[in-house]
Amino acid sequence: MISHPVIWAFRISLRRGWRHPTVLKAALKAPGVGFVRGYSTPVTGMEEILSRVVAPVPSYETRDKHPPPPESNSVEFMHFYKTLDKEDKLYFLTKLSQDYGVDHKSVSELSVKLLDTQLRDLATVLQAEDRLRYTLTPRYKQLLSHISRVEGGVKFLVDLRADVFEIISSKASDSPDIKDLNATLKSLLSEWFSVGLLRLERITWQSPCEILQKISQYEAVHPIRNWTDLKRRVGPYRRCYAFTHAAMPGEPLVVLHVALTEDIADNIQSIVREFATLESEEDVNKINSAIFYSISSTQAGLQGVELGNYLIKRVVRELQSEFPHMAQFSSLSPIPGFSSWLQGLLSQYRKEGRGSDLLSEQEWKEVEQATDSSPGMQAMDSLRKLISTSEWMHSEKLPNVLEPVLMRLCAWYLYGEKRRGYALNPVANFHLQNGATMWRLNWQADTSPRGFANSCGIMVNYRYFLNETSINSALYLQNKVIKASEQVLGYVSQFQRNSKL
Repeated sequence: MISHPVIWAFRISLRRGWRHPTVLKAALKAPGVGFVRGYSTPVTGMEEILSRVVAPVPSYETRDKHPPPPESNSVEFMHFYKTLDKEDKLYFLTKLSQDYGVDHKSVSELSVKLLDTQLRDLATVLQAEDRLRYTLTPRYKQLLSHISRVEGGVKFLVDLRADVFEIISSKASDSPDIKDLNATLKSLLSEWFSVGLLRLERITWQSPCEILQKISQYEAVHPIRNWTDLKRRVGPYRRCYAFTHAAMPGEPLVVLHVALTEDIADNIQSIVREFATLESEEDVNKINSAIFYSISSTQAGLQGVELGNYLIKRVVRELQSEFPHMAQFSSLSPIPGFSSWLQGLLSQYRKEGRGSDLLSEQEWKEVEQATDSSPGMQAMDSLRKLISTSEWMHSEKLPNVLEPVLMRLCAWYLYGEKRRGYALNPVANFHLQNGATMWRLNWQADTSPRGFANSCGIMVNYRYFLNETSINSALYLQNKVIKASEQVLGYVSQFQRNSKL
């Protein structure tokens, strides 16, 4: 078998663009060197690494007496994985999950033995169950656990899970073993990032520069334009909070931006674009409401690990402690996906010749007049073209014409469109799971290009009535019931009447 250093020398040369046919041909003929089509790393090198660093599973009887593998195994695995390109990572993770997962033969045998013990005493049954549970643990799980104890290991595993999640979501692989690896990583990360192990930090202008830079970099909802903008968002009448973890110092995991206002805000411009309060002193008498206007998860590998809902609850307690009189808690949320859903709906209704089910006869006439289009298909095409841009907002007539139309369509999108019985819109689903009420739709609430592209400029308040959140959350999660205000339900009823639902 060719030595490991020779394999690595070959690999490094290959990555540097070494493509001489004679050399390649000789290298490929070398004993023990194997390639998988589409992968640049010798398969033998991957297999050798895995066989060395993934320790055998101790027997059930010796599981508590078996010495841990050397830390160098974890370090070697981490270093090797970081050198791989995207294609090599896919193959490597596939090998890891398939060849070092659960011993299915042993599981089957122990399952039969467990069935045979059902008529025996309870102690025997419990021991058989414990033995089966031990055997159901993937072999690679021990390696993952040991990696978490190495410096930088937890961050490595978060990034590793991000790679696995991307493989699954992009459908680069439909391997059930890869999906099981993803589930194992998610389970471990959920334990390591449980709320009791997280630290709540308030970010201020005095926070370390590295943290401030990451807060700016990770802002996914309303991009931060410059340092002055950032200073505003952590200054007077604003609060910025983040969850951090001891194993990932200096790395915010999820970030929540809050505006402290007199009333519940109905537009984002007044929060992120006005700088009048940059140097002012806070007047506690002007602070009656807390507006959650941006929440961003920073680690793709922690997707599905509940952090955001706990962060909001912790921040509410923090604000109540600082402002005991504060009684109004609400989000001011974007509506990603509404515009694309609306385009699809208009296309569907055009194809089916059902335009009259979306707009009333009078509304169609107003659209025709405002767009100088003929009745029927031309008017519908004009409407579709209009909502794909923000130009209609500069018209004198169109905003007034389209407001009732778009507001009731948006209300239906949020309230009526479902996935497995829950709200289709991910932001709505997040706040409803937390027990918030779908409280108010706001016209021209986000006039930025992004706001128009995502939701025709409409935003929504999800209001947190603290004495109702537990009940609302249970009703939504268990019975799929959405708690909504009269305003929202009124728009929904209008849509149902027009669409004859």
